[in-house]
Amino acid sequence: QSCLSRQQLLAAIRQMQQLLKGQETRFSEGLRAMRSRLSSLHSTLARAAPEAPTVSCPALQAPTDGRKFGTKYLVEHEVHFTCDVGFQLRGSSTRMCQANGTWSGQEPRCEEISQCSSSPCQNGGTCLEGPNQFQCLCLQQWTGSTCQYRAQTAPPARSGTDGPAFSHRPRCAQVAQSQQCSCDPGFHMSGMASNGLCQDLDECQVFQRDGGPRLCAHSCVNIPGSFRCSCPPGYALLGDGKSCEDIDECSLSQDNCTGGSSCINTGGGFQCVTPRCPPAVGNVSYVQTTPFQCERNPCPMESRACHQAPKTISFHYLALPSRVATPAPLFRMATAGAPGRAGPDSLRFGIAGGGHSRGQFVVQRSDRHTGELILVQSLRGPQTIQVDVDMSEYLERVFLAKHVSKITLFVSAYEF
Repeated sequence: QSCLSRQQLLAAIRQMQQLLKGQETRFSEGLRAMRSRLSSLHSTLARAAPEAPTVSCPALQAPTDGRKFGTKYLVEHEVHFTCDVGFQLRGSSTRMCQANGTWSGQEPRCEEISQCSSSPCQNGGTCLEGPNQFQCLCLQQWTGSTCQYRAQTAPPARSGTDGPAFSHRPRCAQVAQSQQCSCDPGFHMSGMASNGLCQDLDECQVFQRDGGPRLCAHSCVNIPGSFRCSCPPGYALLGDGKSCEDIDECSLSQDNCTGGSSCINTGGGFQCVTPRCPPAVGNVSYVQTTPFQCERNPCPMESRACHQAPKTISFHYLALPSRVATPAPLFRMATAGAPGRAGPDSLRFGIAGGGHSRGQFVVQRSDRHTGELILVQSLRGPQTIQVDVDMSEYLERVFLAKHVSKITLFVSAYEF
């Protein structure tokens, strides 16, 4: 009986195991069905949920007596501001649209610069403010834009009226019981006809005093009966007799640049330049591939600092006249994908450094793959300014490489 009971017990255990296995199978099938339904519900909700709206910032206006550069108001886009000549910027010169739909920085405004604050009027003159300029009221014995000349003498560098050639007796004839006297062109009668003199008319001073058209692009020299124009060293007088044209010493081989340096023509002269790659720092080193470009040597895979360093550094030299009209595009920077390599899908441009005032330049995108350096405040020469522009490449928001253009501006002392 005990043996029979043991067999019955084993049969009951097997029956219970089969029951549990069936329940486990049904539970697994139910769990799979539940997961399938949850996945279907998630898909339905994802399709029904509206897309997140594109974040943008409110439109910005140019400040009074200033200008605005940039027309896109989406997140991470920048807008730049500058002031007109005679005004200085207060507030932020650059504002970026932030993820919360507000602009960074402070609202810009342009304040007028006092032209008389530097006391430009000499010899007791009184300074009067004007729109973007000043005027000096001179004492009786002084003249000139800043009362720098004595009234009875003309600036010696502009004209001269000394010597017998500038004064002579008139030509006179007896006509019907009266004497008629006349002077040659370029001379005027001084005194009475009986004892008068023909004195030279100083065209340089007359046109300057009466506000007439500018006779010469640079310097006016009075000569007996007429005038002539002259140009500063490094410039040649053109066929119209008044305009000046720069002499290109480099193309005429009139420079003295030694081997290893390059000649750059500038207004009125030339510069000998020798671009050099930056010295090696840590894992970052460069090789000069052309006279005006350096390329970074391959980086170790683990060196983040090396990969963040500029991949290329190029050198560019531009000659500008003084007080060039603005805004003036100066330099264009673009990217080009290498064969077989995915090119960047976005670029970021910026002014990296250099001895200049940031308010004088802005960098803005001209198309998808190009950025431009723009002069927005006129420069007065002579001076030399260096501006470093960087261009960073990104692919799906991942940094790829940086390129730096080192731009040197040679600003002439003259406006031609």
